[in-house]
Amino acid sequence: MKARLHVDGVFMGYRRGHHTQHTNQHLIKIENVNCRSDTRFYMGKRIAYVYKAKKPINGTTKRVIWGKVTRHHGGNGVVRAKFRHNLPPCAMGKRVRVMLYPSSI
Repeated sequence: MKARLHVDGVFMGYRRGHHTQHTNQHLIKIENVNCRSDTRFYMGKRIAYVYKAKKPINGTTKRVIWGKVTRHHGGNGVVRAKFRHNLPPCAMGKRVRVMLYPSSI
């Protein structure tokens, strides 16, 4: 039996208002998280956006942009995250991996 190390999520877009969008703050909808109290477990967890590139580096074409869950967003289970490099707009609607570490239990 494999140990589960991550939960799937979806990059929904950037935090925004009517006139501005903050491209350094990303909104992530985590699978099976539906209320604000459920998001407390995921605070500080690492997030990985895995994508394919054309040019291989070190024998692989897979690349990763790492980030971290910073706080909740609203009351419906969406969280805000900051990544080391901002996610590109073509990543909206794509899958991210919410790692189950570092543990706060």
